[in-house]
Amino acid sequence: MGPEGKRLLNIVILGFGFMFMFTAFQTCGNIEQTVIKSFNNTDFHGSGYTSMAIIYGVFSASNLIAPSVVTVIGPQLSMFFSGLLYSGYIAMFIYPYTWSFYTASVLVGIGAAVLWTAQGNVLAINSTDNTIGRNSGIFWALLQFSLFFGNLYIYCAWHGHDHITDKDRQTVFISLTVISLVGCFLFFLIRKPDPEAALPEEVTESLLQAESTESAASSSHQSIGSQALDAFIKACKMFVTKEMLLLSICIGYTGLELTFYSGVYGTCIGAMTGFGHDAKSLIGISGICIGIGEILGGGVFGMMNKCSRFGRNPVVLLGLITHYIAFYLIFLNISSDAPLAPEEGTDLQAYISPSVAVALLCSFLLGLGDSCFNTQLLSIIGFTFRDNSAPAFAVFKFIQSIMAALAFFYSNYLLLHWQLLILVVFGFLGSITFFLAEWTAESQRRETDYDSIG
Repeated sequence: MGPEGKRLLNIVILGFGFMFMFTAFQTCGNIEQTVIKSFNNTDFHGSGYTSMAIIYGVFSASNLIAPSVVTVIGPQLSMFFSGLLYSGYIAMFIYPYTWSFYTASVLVGIGAAVLWTAQGNVLAINSTDNTIGRNSGIFWALLQFSLFFGNLYIYCAWHGHDHITDKDRQTVFISLTVISLVGCFLFFLIRKPDPEAALPEEVTESLLQAESTESAASSSHQSIGSQALDAFIKACKMFVTKEMLLLSICIGYTGLELTFYSGVYGTCIGAMTGFGHDAKSLIGISGICIGIGEILGGGVFGMMNKCSRFGRNPVVLLGLITHYIAFYLIFLNISSDAPLAPEEGTDLQAYISPSVAVALLCSFLLGLGDSCFNTQLLSIIGFTFRDNSAPAFAVFKFIQSIMAALAFFYSNYLLLHWQLLILVVFGFLGSITFFLAEWTAESQRRETDYDSIG
């Protein structure tokens, strides 16, 4: 297998590892608020929204130190140990206690920052200018298969259940824990790309950074400390660059809509008594539809990025239009009190009779629009900040996760129509600033091409 084949195989293994891990974790996030409402233990006083707010809040803060961790122990071990923390959070639901619930939330927040920083590093050092779009699309599509498999399992396990029993919960979460652990061990199959291959200068620099990461583990404590500090300073400096400031609003929007499709919307569907006795199992079907949209978008738009003459802007514009259609239909179809309804659900209606078909169409549109934004953000950050990919992806996740934490916090209090209004405003502003960042990146690319011709 040639050098390019090895790098592509690394991306595929990376995608499968994340697919298994997030089959477990995203399914857990999708159902946890509904599961918590069904607990028979009166000593448990946790909230799924609050847990996710803690996860993303700690996640955002931990992103400032994540590049240092990846620098010291390397991306492979970083992803493995972070994955173990994810597995622990899922396993906690087998026998939940309030203290273990919130402690696990803090630990997952730390693990998430390290995991995604290491993922961005692996993606960047296994890609060139010509393959970064393709590789981002492949990774994103494989990752989003997690929504399909996990939620299909939930639908089959809970079909026809009005109430989630302790046995139902334990069976589901034992299975999800095992699936998550499989993903952790897949990361050990990733191999360092061949440094002798003919690569662009920027990728060679990234490979040298990866090599220095390995040597850091065997160097003195003073050297490790200085490397960790250097990675932290780079992340802070990158945060205030013109390119990252332009992208920050769009990144923040992906955090808000991540909260909505991964935690709030499924809870809304499960709370609508107008959907009948299968409302709880419809959470699983909704997750599958989101996954189909994510997979379709990741595959198509990742490939388009490689050959499109128009750059990334048309894909982001399509994502915005897709989300606006979804938000409008949700506003018409789901009652405004659904995010806050008790376990027995809400009998209120919105502006049309509750329609399962419309609800699932909106799930698909949410996933499709999300993939539009995320594939293009992965691509533009991988291109613009290739020389310092670890701190760049750390800043990306810092902004995204702090907005997700904010959204999970206000989801405890705001009615549905106010949450949709926030998404509409941020989506518009984020798209405009992305267009400006893309034009800046495009002018840099033209200058690079001109210099290489000269």
